[in-house]
Amino acid sequence: MEKRTMTLELMEQAVYGGAILGGGGGGWIHDGLQKGKLALEIGEINLITVDQLEDADYVACVSLVGAPAAKSQYINAKQLYSTVELLQKNFHSPVKALMTNENGAATTVNGWIQAALTGLPVIDAPCNGRAHPTASMGSMNLSEMDGYLSYQAAAGGRDSYEISGFVSGTIQYTSNIIRQMSVEAGGLVGVARNPVQIGYIKENAAVGGINQAIALGEVFLNEKDPLHKIEAVATKLQGRVIKVGKTRDYSISTKGGFDVGKLYVDDLELTFWNEYMTAEENGDRKGTFPDLLMTFDTETGLPIVSAEMENGRNIAVMSVPKERLLLSSTMSNKVLLKTVESIINKQIVFN
Repeated sequence: MEKRTMTLELMEQAVYGGAILGGGGGGWIHDGLQKGKLALEIGEINLITVDQLEDADYVACVSLVGAPAAKSQYINAKQLYSTVELLQKNFHSPVKALMTNENGAATTVNGWIQAALTGLPVIDAPCNGRAHPTASMGSMNLSEMDGYLSYQAAAGGRDSYEISGFVSGTIQYTSNIIRQMSVEAGGLVGVARNPVQIGYIKENAAVGGINQAIALGEVFLNEKDPLHKIEAVATKLQGRVIKVGKTRDYSISTKGGFDVGKLYVDDLELTFWNEYMTAEENGDRKGTFPDLLMTFDTETGLPIVSAEMENGRNIAVMSVPKERLLLSSTMSNKVLLKTVESIINKQIVFN
């Protein structure tokens, strides 16, 4: 597929498709739509493929880091732009394009504002084709490269919470610093980080993930009936609706910049760490991260992220096997997946 110039229609499809691929995280639909509209008002946004750059060209990842339920979060276009500027100032080679860290309602359009302001294209290769909790999961296994030096610039917050800065070091160290910055900023920072070459992206990113979100969003928006929307999405992703029922015993707490909790849909238990991690009913596991688990309001058909859930809501739960998704190489990294277990107290890695 050649370069695509983004339109309002394509942006809306990307946001709704991204919301579904967010798997309970990845930001809020209204934020994604707002961000996408602003980007289109600022300037032209071109989506290019990995084949339109040279293997030696560098691409920087842009993302938002924080907890979706944090109440004091704030970031503006100037701050997003400043992260790219700060990263480029501290990096040895020119950045030729921007890539998002993951698919999600707000994250699929990550980088669009920065692209509109800088003139850089967005590359159709998110670091991960679904949303995930930790920055390491969005680092395309750079954490496995001996001696890899991570470069990260971040900015966000309002008034006395406003913060910006640049840090370099190991992936884990720099990611922890950025996560702490998000907490100090009131719950959210924009980040530009880890420039990598196209050759590496081809091997480790979710190549084609943005167009997958757009295609999924088109299917979702074309259906008018709420239940038909949910069924059409499940069919498109070759997944299935595993439960339709009423929510109860919903609990959520924000810890270290993450939303952690669980809920029940009748007898189906869902756990989440920003994104839904497990679905289990009477001891039978129905889905395990990085399988895609997603909740939908049966009255509107809209995808619902974990942070906006509440008790007594009628929802449908969809499960899609990981094999049906476009995923990063990190989603088969057992060391990274193992970190989930101590957070939700459930087994994630089985062999």
